[in-house]
Amino acid sequence: MDEERPEPSFREEFARLVQRSSLGHVPPGETPSGRALLGAMGGVRGLIESILPGLGFLVVYTVTKQVLPSVLAPVALSVVFIVVRIVSRSPVTTAIAGAVGIALSAGLALFTGNAGDNFVFGFVINGVIFTAAAISLVARRPLIGALVGLLTGDPEWRHDKAKFRVALIATILWCVVFGGRLAVELPLYFAGAVDVLAGAKLVMGVPLYAVLLWVTWLLVRTAWRASDEGESEASDDV
Repeated sequence: MDEERPEPSFREEFARLVQRSSLGHVPPGETPSGRALLGAMGGVRGLIESILPGLGFLVVYTVTKQVLPSVLAPVALSVVFIVVRIVSRSPVTTAIAGAVGIALSAGLALFTGNAGDNFVFGFVINGVIFTAAAISLVARRPLIGALVGLLTGDPEWRHDKAKFRVALIATILWCVVFGGRLAVELPLYFAGAVDVLAGAKLVMGVPLYAVLLWVTWLLVRTAWRASDEGESEASDDV
């Protein structure tokens, strides 16, 4: 009779989810490359699917100043992305998730009649990430270190001063970026400068995230690789 396999712990399940996400495409023990960074962001198709809906909103709103066509343009683009993935037999989960987010944003804007409300869900996401990172800093458990620890199976990272310092710096950078987005975009939202807000969201969206991801993994790689090399040398001396 086969023995029953123990149920995976919450930590193991969460680590598996992190490894399947975009974060898992850039192993901290390897030299980050342009291809790895691009893969972490979903490849060329992922970049296009991330940028075009926002660009479509900006162009249509700038031309028409109307809520309905402005919010429907991104929805239409997201549907096209799903169809293209289905036809090309590519995974559609990411495209569907993006379409749901775009549809919810469009629905809120149509419900209120305010084109600026198309960005409210983005504010919520930025706020959640900023809050989680800030709380992790206060708790002395930097969020980036926790994620990398899960990815690498390194639960003792907090006891390594170099790893902890790098995780602290990287988490502060995430706080600055996501807090900076809110600091720039919220005043534009309340001022009703929808077209400027849409442009700021494009500039502070994918390009800034790419830079943040790149810098984060350069920092993480330095600390984790140095630690692994030190442990390897110590074991060789035994």
